[in-house]
Amino acid sequence: MRQDGAPWSQRHSPGTPARIRTHVFGREGWGSDARRRPALCSRSASGPTPPCSHPANPEVEEELRAQNQVLKKGVVDEQANSAALKEQLKMKDQSLRKLQQEMDSLTFRNLQLAKRVELLQDELALSEPRGKKNKKSGESSSQLSQEQKSVFDEDLQKKIEENERLHIQFFEADEQHKHVEAELRSRLATLETEAAQHQAVVDGLTRKYMETIEKLQNDKAKLEVKSQTLEKEAKECRLRTEECQLQLKNLHEDLSGRLEESLSIINEKVPFNDTKYSQYNALNVPLHNRRHQLKMRDIAGQALAFVQDLVTALLNFHTYTEQRIQIFPVDSAIDTISPLNQKFSQYLHENASYVRPLEEGMLHLFESITEDTVTVLETTVKLKTFSEHLTSYICFLRKILPYQLKSLEEECESSLCTSALRARNLELSQDMKKMTAVFEKLQTYIALLALPSTEPDGLLRTNYSSVLTNVGAALHGFHDVMKDISKHYSQKATIEHELPTATQKLITTNDCILSSVVALTNGAGKIASFFSNNLDYFIASLSYGPKAASGFISPLSAECMLQYKKKAAAYLKSLQKPLLESVPYEEALANRRILLSSTESREGLAQQVQQSLEKISKLEQEKEHWMLEAQLAKIKLEKENQRIADKLKNTGSAQLVGLAQENAAMSNAAGQDEATAKAVLEPIQRTSLVPDVESREDLIKNHYMARIVELTSQLQLADSKSVHFYAECRALSKRLALAEKSKEALTEEMKLASQNISRLQDELTTTKRSYEDQLSMMSDHLCSMNETLSKQREEIDTLKMSSKGNSKKNKSR
Repeated sequence: MRQDGAPWSQRHSPGTPARIRTHVFGREGWGSDARRRPALCSRSASGPTPPCSHPANPEVEEELRAQNQVLKKGVVDEQANSAALKEQLKMKDQSLRKLQQEMDSLTFRNLQLAKRVELLQDELALSEPRGKKNKKSGESSSQLSQEQKSVFDEDLQKKIEENERLHIQFFEADEQHKHVEAELRSRLATLETEAAQHQAVVDGLTRKYMETIEKLQNDKAKLEVKSQTLEKEAKECRLRTEECQLQLKNLHEDLSGRLEESLSIINEKVPFNDTKYSQYNALNVPLHNRRHQLKMRDIAGQALAFVQDLVTALLNFHTYTEQRIQIFPVDSAIDTISPLNQKFSQYLHENASYVRPLEEGMLHLFESITEDTVTVLETTVKLKTFSEHLTSYICFLRKILPYQLKSLEEECESSLCTSALRARNLELSQDMKKMTAVFEKLQTYIALLALPSTEPDGLLRTNYSSVLTNVGAALHGFHDVMKDISKHYSQKATIEHELPTATQKLITTNDCILSSVVALTNGAGKIASFFSNNLDYFIASLSYGPKAASGFISPLSAECMLQYKKKAAAYLKSLQKPLLESVPYEEALANRRILLSSTESREGLAQQVQQSLEKISKLEQEKEHWMLEAQLAKIKLEKENQRIADKLKNTGSAQLVGLAQENAAMSNAAGQDEATAKAVLEPIQRTSLVPDVESREDLIKNHYMARIVELTSQLQLADSKSVHFYAECRALSKRLALAEKSKEALTEEMKLASQNISRLQDELTTTKRSYEDQLSMMSDHLCSMNETLSKQREEIDTLKMSSKGNSKKNKSR
């Protein structure tokens, strides 16, 4: 708290200068810290934070305890200060009551003096006529009364003056006391609110610290268990190392013997050693390192993505700069701009023809790196085209640099330019010069790296690593320059936005330029960190080439080697014969399971079929028996019908009708007997007069036809059962396929869950770091609050001393 008594929220408003925020909060203000961590609340609100691991547990615990002690001390000091202020307020109230009592006594004294003066005046008025009568006789008494009157007047005048002075002092002391009391009350209220806030913060921090201490203790126990397991593993490793040393000795002896044998065979059998001379060895096809090629292609893909981002940012930067020239310092829609800015705008309009080829060259370089090629500096021919495109872009930067500097000078000479804006323009002009110089330096090193693929004598192999290191340094320099440009241009934009003549078009254009500069800064930082991370791999991959050699000698030998490699690959491909189609192992296992289950069910079905066949045979025997009975009954019926027909010829019509009815009843009974015996035969004419032989043949024929029909029905039943089993097996196979698909989906979900867990762990680490930063800032804030409280104590002591001095002076008066 300052001496003016302003509250904490007013002293730290967003409009406060940066140095005041730095003094109160540490390195940065609360506002800048909130802008610097915008995702803190969203990450903490997404869900409960899981326990995290602590890399250095004792140090973190000590630091947390120290911060906790500092916070407790600050809260105790604030409570003591509030108690002291309350005591001071009580003392001020007591002194105010004493002054009021003195004031009452003074008013009473003044009233007494006024009454005494009135009495004296009355006596004086009575004594004047007496003095006139006794003028002659009482000259001596009048002289004495005049002297007494003058004495009384002087005494009265002194008392009046002293009363006025006391009144003035009392009024001043009362006003000062009221002012001090109001100030102290406001300070006490603010201190009480701050103390309550700090107490709440301290309570939350103590709870958090207790939780962290418990977590640390759990981690300590886990680490102890882990250390014991590691000790056991170390003992096992020692035993394994001893065994490995013994095996190594045996292998060394074996390999030494094999080496001597192979050397003797080489000396006797090999007539020509092509690896002895580097010129011949450069033509040998190296071992195919697929991992190396995939790694190089992955790195080239990442570099292509970074270059594309950089090209997009450069295009936006040049385009928005051209738009800014058209509207500031003179708007082209209102008035004509200067010829210098017109020429500068014309050149900036051509930026795409110089920037786009950088992306195309990097894309061609990425496409030239495949799995079948050998990627070293001698074989990357497309790096030369990228270097040429970069050279053309640097020529473009050199061409527009003088116009850019003159345009900034023209802005400085305009009437709208302030001193701060002029200083920012000068800084930007220096930054633009640095940016062009950094690009020239980078182009020089890239051109050197492109030399081995075109001119083998242009760069020695011993200098490859130093050139790559210088490229990384140049990229870091480019990142630093872009950070300076972003910083200075943001300051320039804020100053221009505060100008009274700033239009919405200018503000929008400045924001676009600032966003493109920020994108350039981020892209440069990503490229620099990417190159520095892969620098060791680039240096190590330079030795990739033919065996027993340090690398390729010339681009021609590298090209010949690639041709030999293609021929060898084609020859090996021609030797490969296509494999016969076979059932996959997993499918064969599944079919085996189905076959086993089907064989088990087949055995059960075979038993059921055997039982059903036995029943069918019994039924067939019974059927044949009843069929013979039916045939005999039919023969008897035919004979009876014939006999009745003979009789009918002799009898009359009445008897004929009765006999016909009896015959119909008998035929109906016979039909019922045939239906119960499972009659499948064709109907026989009741009135047939066929001989017995033909009727027997017909009966046998009909019997076998019935058997055929029955067997066909059984065959159809068996076919329907087989179709049913086939459909069931097909449904089971579909269910198996669906189960496999569900298994794959569950595995994908498990992968996503593991990714979410890793992401949440990363968010946990970031939130932990942000909380630690906030704790450090809170400790700094408490230290600053302690300093302000000590200053307030000193002010209160001085006020007490001044009030004591005033009270002593009043008492002495």
